[in-house]
Amino acid sequence: MGGPSAEREVSLSSGRECARALREAGYRVSEVDAGRDLCGRLHDLKPDVVFNALHGRWGEDGCVQGLLEWLGIPYTHSGVLSSALAMDKTRTKDIYRAAGLPVVESGLYARDEVSASHVMAPPYVVKPNNEGSSVGIYIVREAANAPPQMSDEMPETVMVEAYAPGRELTVSVMGERALTVTDILTEGWYDYHAKYAPGGSRHVLPAEVPADVFDACLDYALRAHAALGCRGVSRTDYRWDEARGLAGLVLLETNTQPGMTPTSLVPEQAAFCGITFPELCRWIVEDASCNR
Repeated sequence: MGGPSAEREVSLSSGRECARALREAGYRVSEVDAGRDLCGRLHDLKPDVVFNALHGRWGEDGCVQGLLEWLGIPYTHSGVLSSALAMDKTRTKDIYRAAGLPVVESGLYARDEVSASHVMAPPYVVKPNNEGSSVGIYIVREAANAPPQMSDEMPETVMVEAYAPGRELTVSVMGERALTVTDILTEGWYDYHAKYAPGGSRHVLPAEVPADVFDACLDYALRAHAALGCRGVSRTDYRWDEARGLAGLVLLETNTQPGMTPTSLVPEQAAFCGITFPELCRWIVEDASCNR
């Protein structure tokens, strides 16, 4: 839990909640704030399984997964390759396209080029290619006269994608089971605050959408999970333009380390399906593996 990424505080919250649930489920749990001494800490602890509650870079992009493979310790969630692929938004979209899944137009551009002039017709979105939790998002509206002026904290290369209008939908996958569809309602963009602050968003589940859109969301989430080679729990996010019906549904990204905080979507969907939070955490632990 924790770690040095931009999502450190969310990870600490996820870690605390998961540790509490795992103790309730009967496990002996050690909480480790992942720093540069992580390898030594794990060597001393000699855990049977590592429950990976890290989010963002280093913990979600294949780096920690590679360390755990090297140490031969079974760990939860996706492996090295699928973690790295899913964290790279451009490569994720390439895999979606190859699997026949709908996505919007996008590309990688130099940050300075994006700040100098429009690289695609507005509206569009600018974001880091390898961050999660809506960190570093810039929305350029249709009437914008000037390109976005980004902070120096943005990477030198950014992803620009066509803005997908409509409702925010999401589906959690447990192994080979898609749980349900949630409709995420906010006052504006589903940003970092809306995701993690109490009252930042309202979740409607099951989502009140047409049956063909609901079924497509479940199907696409399973196909994305499989195409990326995910294991354990993942969550795939969508935008849906209801004026266009099923044709208005597009995939945004797949999260291989979904949030496990009090306001998180995966525990909420699991509870809707009759799976308590300790039961969910137990399932994730028992699904842990290595060399896979």
